[in-house]
Amino acid sequence: MINEYEQLLVGLDDVNWAGLEHAYRSAEDVPGHIRTLCGSDDEAREQAFTSLFCSIFHQGSRYSASPVAVPFLARIAVAGPAAAREDAMWLLTRLAVDWHDEYDVTTGINVAGWREAAAEVGPEELLPWYEEQVAAATDADKRAQAQELRDWVAAGNSPDSRWSALQSYDAVLAELSGLLVLLDDDDARLRTRIAYLLAWFPEFSATSLSRLFSLAAREEDPVTAATALLAAGILGPASTAGEIAPYLDAAEPLMRWAAATALVRLAALEETPVGPGLLGRAVSELAAAARRPFDRVTDYCEGDLHAHIERALHALPPGADPAVVRETLDACLPRIVWDYYGIRTRRAFEALFPAPQPPAPRYVDLTTAQQQLLGDLAGHRHAWLIRSSADRLRELGLPHTQEALQTFVGAPSETPAQ
Repeated sequence: MINEYEQLLVGLDDVNWAGLEHAYRSAEDVPGHIRTLCGSDDEAREQAFTSLFCSIFHQGSRYSASPVAVPFLARIAVAGPAAAREDAMWLLTRLAVDWHDEYDVTTGINVAGWREAAAEVGPEELLPWYEEQVAAATDADKRAQAQELRDWVAAGNSPDSRWSALQSYDAVLAELSGLLVLLDDDDARLRTRIAYLLAWFPEFSATSLSRLFSLAAREEDPVTAATALLAAGILGPASTAGEIAPYLDAAEPLMRWAAATALVRLAALEETPVGPGLLGRAVSELAAAARRPFDRVTDYCEGDLHAHIERALHALPPGADPAVVRETLDACLPRIVWDYYGIRTRRAFEALFPAPQPPAPRYVDLTTAQQQLLGDLAGHRHAWLIRSSADRLRELGLPHTQEALQTFVGAPSETPAQ
């Protein structure tokens, strides 16, 4: 390992990692992976990030080792090797907020509700139940198993994902003050990552809100500026509408979209200063973005611009023009960039292909919206989404495998990530 980064790992070997757990039980391999992040071997570093992602953040789950790893990742994000810093920030974001939460909650995280729910399933609340299971067990093996679970809970753990996720969230919250220096980093990608991370911490907004507005005002990179502006809109009270509204006139379309999305969120708050006129302008800007998407997008909603617009419109308060809203939703309908549950894809098929087509329809005979839906699916990074739609594709007489669908729409024949 490069000696200049030794200071970032002070205390790493003092942790009883073997006594902690991740997705594959003992977390004794975690310090080795963290140490590799500060090494000079690029391939080994990538493998270490993959291992950490799959273990301390496994399909959205977090474990007892997850919050303990956070301080070391934060140090690497601030002062680690250039090749590791952005990945460290990305992993910190995942440890704080599951990507499914980010995708589903476009208006911000309800931390108060999260804390209330987690308090009901914490170790202190669950321990009596586990002790009852030990006392009630008559079989020696079952008693031993119940005792092991009881001891694990007594050690301060909870099997409930809401509790374990909150431990990691709070660990990242504790590091935010030190991570704020990234708002002034020379690397725009790091400025973007910290602005995006801050969006999910309303309890830190007294510190972060003014910094985010400042970044949005001075930033030259459109993605970074839009990320910061929308983060401010997600965090801010209704009074911030006055600071956001001028960005509806920005020259950069992505900034106008961010301002419009933020104003829609603020319009849903009580005692909001976002009147019908301003809300109408915001909705019109979302409609324009839906018709003419950008080459570069933010990380919000996993980069799925149309899904984000759709979710923002569904959160609209009364007052927007129904015709413009309907037109915008129709423009979003066939665009499938990310669809974890497959719900949007099924809804799009139902709306765009209401009845079975004649056998083997020609691509040129399909509507523009139908072509767009099939094109997005053909190039989708998750092949399972097509497999989940295979029966419907067969009914319509359309290709029902990734490769066949790519050939049908004329897309490059490449297998996306599984």
